[in-house]
Amino acid sequence: MAKKQMTLFCCSSCGYETQKWLGRCPGCNEWNTMAEFKPAPVSKRKSLMGLETKTEAVNLKTVPAVDEERMISGIGEFDRVLGGGTVSGSVVLLGGDPGIGKSTLLLQAAACLAAEKKVFYASGEESLRQLKMRAERVGITEDFITAAVTELEALLELTAQTKPDILVVDSVQSIYRAELDGVPGSVSQVREVTGELVRMAKEHNIAVFLVGHVTKEGVMAGPRLLEHMVDTVLYLEGDRYHSFRILRGVKNRFGSTNEIGVFMMESEGMVEVANPSHLFISHHREQSPGAVITASMEGTRPLLVEIQSLVAPTSYPTPRRTTAGIDSNRVALVMAVLEKHAGTSFFGLDTFVNVVGGVRLYETAADLALAFSLTSSLRGICLNSDTVAVGEVGLTGEIRPVSRISQRINEAVKLGFKRFVLPQANLDELKKEAAKYKSMQLVGVDNIKEAIGVALLQQTK
Repeated sequence: MAKKQMTLFCCSSCGYETQKWLGRCPGCNEWNTMAEFKPAPVSKRKSLMGLETKTEAVNLKTVPAVDEERMISGIGEFDRVLGGGTVSGSVVLLGGDPGIGKSTLLLQAAACLAAEKKVFYASGEESLRQLKMRAERVGITEDFITAAVTELEALLELTAQTKPDILVVDSVQSIYRAELDGVPGSVSQVREVTGELVRMAKEHNIAVFLVGHVTKEGVMAGPRLLEHMVDTVLYLEGDRYHSFRILRGVKNRFGSTNEIGVFMMESEGMVEVANPSHLFISHHREQSPGAVITASMEGTRPLLVEIQSLVAPTSYPTPRRTTAGIDSNRVALVMAVLEKHAGTSFFGLDTFVNVVGGVRLYETAADLALAFSLTSSLRGICLNSDTVAVGEVGLTGEIRPVSRISQRINEAVKLGFKRFVLPQANLDELKKEAAKYKSMQLVGVDNIKEAIGVALLQQTK
């Protein structure tokens, strides 16, 4: 009698497994995230590529040291986020909203890499004719191997035949394994398909790019375990109705997770943006209450970003607090500090905060600019349009120093700004380099009350 196959339940949020269904996951405490799946039989998982490799234990000292080899695509923004290029044997997962440009970006990267490496592009969502049409539309003339395939066994067999250096799978949710129950994209299918592709990448030193769909919450579809299995996780962000896109790394075993790449979606595909600061600040540079420029660090790159605030009387019993591009909790903290230490009240007022261009600010160095923006809109006082503000606001009202202040100032100088408000501690660090910033007026502040007086009250004199 055939042995009955065991049924397991896996949490789609954290990957926790159990033999029975639970309403609440013990691993992440999320409700209704348990999905049923049947693991693949062990006997059928053996040597799907037809290339056996012997596994043995060795001492670390006996492993030969090799220089880190990276494959450069020539797309600077793409290579930057990957940490300087693609590492052989790595698995990269690229996610994003539908229509954001994931497939276009990887198609362009595959074409660039095909100039020096052997590339296999496996399309699970488009036919070869559709893929050809898209390649012609974005002006791709390079030749590389491609196939329209959705079955895992067929994909692995084609990979074994072609022996590529780079494999692109678009998308991982469209690939399925015939031996498993469940439709393509289900928890069991995504988990098994990704596991086999990761195994193949490590055993045969093939760089694998996976396109992944995201849910309505903005996280990768399928089990959360998917992000733990791969080496690098990238997200392509941006409003699909606007042309700019931001490629952000949230996990990278071979580079920094703080880097971003900026692109514009044009008729010829994804085009790199050489100076992204121009995208995130207003072009008119006119004085207007509530608009303040700050210098944010995204990895090793400084970006000048404009923060806009609107403070207005409310007609509702409870004032509205709406934010876009910045953490709402951080906005509430800065407002509380302004009320406590700067004599500013937001009682009975609606507050709207927006970061221009759709970029999202994560670092606390934007606190001082946010405080200026809120106070400027509330009092109707314009901050000088040639001013940039940087600094972290503490709970006691002090202005704390920020990192890489020289790079932030240099970026402001390049774009023609004349005044830079920064923490006094950072200004003391720059005394030895004061000669470098003769064209820039550097203003140091110690606390929020002093900063408001320097930046806003002096504008009325």
